[in-house]
Parts: sequence; C-alpha cells; structure tokens
Amino acid sequence: MFDVCWQMLPALQDIRALRRSLLRWFRHHGRDLPWRQTRDPYAILVSEFMLQQTQVTTVIPYYQRWLRTFPDFATLARASENQVLRAWQGLGYYARARNLHATAKTVMHKHRGNFPRKIEQIRQLSGIGKYTAHAVATFAFDQSVPIIEANTGRVLARLFNLRESIDSTAGRTKLWEVAQCLLPGSHAADFNSALLDLGAVICVARKPKCNLCPISTFCRAKNPAALPVRRSRPKTTQLVETHGFIVRGNRILLEKSHHRWRGMWILPRLELDSSNPAIVGKKPVYESVFPFTHHRVTLSVYHWPAPKRIGPRQKWLESIEHVAMPSPHRRAVDALLDADFLSAKPAAQRFPQR
Repeated sequence: MFDVCWQMLPALQDIRALRRSLLRWFRHHGRDLPWRQTRDPYAILVSEFMLQQTQVTTVIPYYQRWLRTFPDFATLARASENQVLRAWQGLGYYARARNLHATAKTVMHKHRGNFPRKIEQIRQLSGIGKYTAHAVATFAFDQSVPIIEANTGRVLARLFNLRESIDSTAGRTKLWEVAQCLLPGSHAADFNSALLDLGAVICVARKPKCNLCPISTFCRAKNPAALPVRRSRPKTTQLVETHGFIVRGNRILLEKSHHRWRGMWILPRLELDSSNPAIVGKKPVYESVFPFTHHRVTLSVYHWPAPKRIGPRQKWLESIEHVAMPSPHRRAVDALLDADFLSAKPAAQRFPQR
C-alpha cells in the first residue's frame, strides 16, 4: 500500500511535511461548522447523512432544527415516520431520512442506546457505507481511518495525478490506499477535516485555486482542472408526472405515495389518456420541473373533480401543516391555494399550512 504513496512522495519526510503544511493551513482557515463542535456520534451521523448529495450551506439550518426536534437516538427512534419525513422535507433524497430513522431504532434496540465503535458494526447499520462509517469513526472517536468522498477524492486524485476513473473499482481502491498512507497515527479527525476543507474551498472542481493551496509543492497533477477522471454520466431521462388538485369544501385530497416518495403525501396521481373525453381541452393549472437523480421530471397538475369514492391510500385533509409532503408537491399546493379560481376566501384560512 505505501509503495503507491512513495512512488509520488519518495521520502517519509515528504509525507510528514505535507501533513504539517495542511494542518497549519487548517488551523487558520478551517471552516467553523456546527458538527465540528461535538464528538457525539449521533450528531455527527446526522450531519453525515444530511451532507450526502447536499451543500453545506443548505444543511446547516436543517441540522440545527433536526437536533432541536430529535436530540438523540432515543427521541428519533420513538418518532413516527411522518414526523421524520416532515422534519427532513426540503433536503430531498428521503431514503436518507428513513435509513437514519432505522439506524436509531437499531442503536436503541440492539446496542442499548450506545453507538458501536467498531467499523464492521457501524457498516451493518441502515444506509451506512464505507465513507459514512469511517467519517463517524474518525470525527466521533478520532480513529485513524481515511475518508473518501467528493472533496477528498478530488484532492487526492490531483495530488497523486491518478489517471484511473475514480468511480471504477481500480480507481476507488487506489484512492483509499493513498488516503490511508497519508493519514497520521494521531489527530486523524483534524487531518481528515483539513482534506475536506481543502477540497471544498481551494481544490475546487472547475477552477482550482492552486496559488492558494498549502500543499501545491507536493502536487503531481499537470492539469489539475482535468482531474479527477470519471466515467461518462448516464443520459438524463425526461419524465412527465400528472396529478390532480382536488378540493371539496375546506378539504384537499392527498394520496400516500408508495413509489419515489414512499410514506409521504402527494397530490393524487392521474392516469391520463388523450382519448379520454374528461381531459379534452384541459390544460395543467400548475407545472414545475425538478431534477431527481438521473431524471428531469415535469410535474403537471390538473384541477380535477372530486371522486365519488376515494382510493385506499387517499385521504381528505383539512390541514397540511403536519403532514410530510415532498417539496415539489407542497410548492404546487402553495401556489394553487392562492389561485383566484378556487375561492375568494383566503387560502390560508381554507387549508392551514403553518
């Protein structure tokens, strides 16, 4: 393993010098993030789940509200799925919330409320892969284990001029190897945090600030902006999803999703057929476009008559304040409640949301 590093940094003194330079920079320029003020494995795990696929600036207010609502594993384990999804609403990728909820239950029931310290045990918890397990181990327990995610992977790929695709098996293996051999035997949490921050603010994706980099003298990349190498991404698929806005009196009809937003309430799905006379001449009363993984989804909402009988997963609601709804659907409801055609009565009086 260490041969991989020493091919690029021939002397052990070079690795030590790199560590010193990076940690010196971190002491002066490291980001002041709320999850760095604690060693509580629960709080750190929450931050790691939220930071998957989400920017730091977006996560901070959600993280702070989450800890006020669910301050520990016990509180989260007792919460209902609706409460958990409602608190997560706006962060997207709701499987993260479900996995965090499941992990809290496992910690309480299987580990008696104590988060495991062994990486093998941590990785058995719901939604926790190698990176998250290592992140909790290093930031909560200061274990000397490497972490590889978007920022650290980019830094290391450039530092060692790695030409393998970092999303290939060979590329990932080499990244973990070089990360391990750079890691100091103590204060690993600071070193890993420094690598994260370097990738976030200096060694950025498109225009790396090499003139400000504290370890630029060790970098072997000839063209840093061209690294890391990745496989071509799948083509984005265009989807259209049709739903109905159905109101009766002061109630709105919602449907509990069992697909993409499992467990959350959405506007009822419509199976529209252009030959159906019920939709001839109808146009959506609301449309929005949102990204979802490798899809670009157009949400089309039609003003629709109330059915004589509702489906088994549908429910009439007088308030949507406490129900978990995906953001695209909640935004649609917000917009349509304010539309003139519904009623002269203020929308906020008809369907309280706050």
